[in-house]
Amino acid sequence: MKRDQTKPLQRTIVTAEPDNCETPIHDTQDFLTPKNLFYKRNHFPYPSHPSFSWPLIIEGKVKKKRSFSESQLRAMPSRSLVTVMECAGNKRTSFSPKPKGLPWGDGAISQGKWKGVSLSHLLKLTGIDSSVKEVIFQGADQLNGVCYERSLPLDKALHRDTLIAYEMNDDPIPFHHGYPYRVIVPDWYAMASVKWLTRIILTDQVFTGPFQTDDYLYIPKPETNSKPIPVREKRVNTIIQEPRHLDILSMGIHTIRGIAWSGTGMITRVEVSVDEGNRWEEAEFISHDHHPYAWKYWKWDWEISRQGIYNIWIRATDSSGRIQPEKPKWNQLGYGYNGYANIQVTAVEDQT
Repeated sequence: MKRDQTKPLQRTIVTAEPDNCETPIHDTQDFLTPKNLFYKRNHFPYPSHPSFSWPLIIEGKVKKKRSFSESQLRAMPSRSLVTVMECAGNKRTSFSPKPKGLPWGDGAISQGKWKGVSLSHLLKLTGIDSSVKEVIFQGADQLNGVCYERSLPLDKALHRDTLIAYEMNDDPIPFHHGYPYRVIVPDWYAMASVKWLTRIILTDQVFTGPFQTDDYLYIPKPETNSKPIPVREKRVNTIIQEPRHLDILSMGIHTIRGIAWSGTGMITRVEVSVDEGNRWEEAEFISHDHHPYAWKYWKWDWEISRQGIYNIWIRATDSSGRIQPEKPKWNQLGYGYNGYANIQVTAVEDQT
């Protein structure tokens, strides 16, 4: 259904405490999602709001333990990138049967521009012990003594685009999105981009924190006896922004448009079917930017010549050859839904 244009856009609350809410992804056309519309995902209540930024500590299996202030980080060589931030549970309600977890629709996704220091630069300053396997990131958000923390394999931590960010959309990172520092892992789901970063620990052990070994896993159906697989790269995916599900359309030409993204390569093709997959037509990319981690806008002009009910399916392909499936494998925690974007519309004779 069409949005009431007289009302301002706002996020949709999923839970009030902790604060979890969705971006109005079907209505915003901003390449960079405005901060007041950026989706929010929290496991715990917000940490205490600092009156000033705290030092970032790097320790563990390093040659020299270091502590960096925000001013020191800002004085270092910086790197900026635009990336899709997507919760691993985005589109969870599309699974059937409904799995465990927050009932995310398709708005647990936004896009931002992040500026900061490559983690690899900081680790050159501390030195790295030859025994290091993983890098642990600790956030200030916690409950009952358990903080949010995740790890990355050392090679991923050393990628030049793994950032310790201090700016979002050309301003200091808003408190609700991780001020003063946030990890940015651009091709992974956002659970890896730890907010309110306080400490980085290099370890020679495999990290076993609860948000790594109990959560953020693809856990198959029990009867399969298959082992859980860690959630990592964003799966190739699409959203239809226009028309809307259950819209009534008149005869003539209508534009189907939306966004496509992936964590395993750039989007190279988007296809549209209006006859449940019997025939696929290639959509046109609206913009040809060179942001490797950003979503792509696409459109396809559809001429409706017959009345009836139409099921519109969308699928994308990325540069690694991954193709969006009709339906993804079901998993117990409802992560990584990337089945065809689909809506149903009804075409009627013009009633005017």
